[in-house]
Amino acid sequence: MSTVINSIRADRPDALLLDGGDTWHGSMTCYKTEGQDMVNVMNALKPDAMTFHWEFTLGSERVQEIVEGLPFAALGQNIFDAEWDEPAELFKPYKFFERGGAKVAVIGQAFPYMPIANPGWMFPEYSFGIQDENMQAMVDEVRAEGADVVVVLSHNGFDVDKKMAGIVSGIDVILSGHTHDALPEPVLVGDTIIIASGSNGKFVSRVDLDVRDGQMMGFRHKLIPIFSDVIEPDAEMAALIDEQRAPYQAELDEVIGQTDTLLYRRGNFNGSWDDLICEALLSERDAEIAMSPGVRWGPSLIPGDDITREDIWNVTSMTYGKAYRSEMTGEFIKVILEDVGDNIFNPDPYYQQGGDMVRIGGMGYSIDVSKPQGERISDMTLLSTGEPIDPARSYVVAGWASVNESTEGPQIWDVVESHIRKQGTVSLAPNTSVKVSGV
Repeated sequence: MSTVINSIRADRPDALLLDGGDTWHGSMTCYKTEGQDMVNVMNALKPDAMTFHWEFTLGSERVQEIVEGLPFAALGQNIFDAEWDEPAELFKPYKFFERGGAKVAVIGQAFPYMPIANPGWMFPEYSFGIQDENMQAMVDEVRAEGADVVVVLSHNGFDVDKKMAGIVSGIDVILSGHTHDALPEPVLVGDTIIIASGSNGKFVSRVDLDVRDGQMMGFRHKLIPIFSDVIEPDAEMAALIDEQRAPYQAELDEVIGQTDTLLYRRGNFNGSWDDLICEALLSERDAEIAMSPGVRWGPSLIPGDDITREDIWNVTSMTYGKAYRSEMTGEFIKVILEDVGDNIFNPDPYYQQGGDMVRIGGMGYSIDVSKPQGERISDMTLLSTGEPIDPARSYVVAGWASVNESTEGPQIWDVVESHIRKQGTVSLAPNTSVKVSGV
């Protein structure tokens, strides 16, 4: 990425570099250093601004410590003080930049559903929300201060950004994060263009704007793929990355097993990485049913690859990764599936929080995505016996990433590592336990 960004800056010295969040998260080194490894390499990229989501799961004290030392803008017009219901002082709603003779206002939009999707006890000082009215006020304010271009750096998720673009007037560009979409071309909503750049450093979006007399008259967009076997790494950045990884290199590189199966994430209802995690939970935690969150982060492995400890951490690393074991009634399990299903398939984007369906091991079900909440899930079956799930019976359920503060259990990466060691070579059958209709 550094090579590509440096090339763009050589061509456009006035270019703004903006980061959409989820950056201090998702690896063993990030966990061990409380995000410092990512902060160090991110600072070397010299972005001009960022917004936030998973960063807050480092805890509000750690976030404050990092943000106070950042050499660039930390933006979030929707980050409020929870006690006083007013904008949080640590985060600015927007920042102005003079670029190419134009006055550019960048407004930040952090993930709006933070205390619902992630543990609110980790950042009790803050509240979030979409804050449409405040966003409109911010757009009006920067326009009144002479902004020629208004850019929203957003972690709403793509569908939420589309709806917001139709409600809030005066936004020229929304840089959309959270849902990990990579769009080859911008989507136009009214006079607003929405640009989505994927995840995991797979793409960099370059957007050149034609601004005249205080108006955006046109644009040119490139979604640049970061082909790591073609693009020569920037030597200084590569050395810095090596420096961050050096204390942990031996642990990262240790081979735990091999895979005969493509291990991936991002199916709406299951992914083979998640199937493997659920298998580990069922086996290692002696459970009848397993649940794994429908998160979208983590790279893939192809058949024949070694599975290293780093690979396991890349799909499990978080600050609340304990693997719980508890009892749930069949009725409560259905409530969970209905609740998560509504988060994904509610027809109103403002009730969608991103991510995919909770992954289930040891149980099959049918889902009709066209039905209303409470009516989507049916035919719940315990796979070990083929019997229907009994609403009144209690089942032993293992899972991880609970938002409850008192969760107990081993860390999920240790659970998965133990399971893979016993398997030696991972071979997963195709997952056909979820039947989907109404699409």
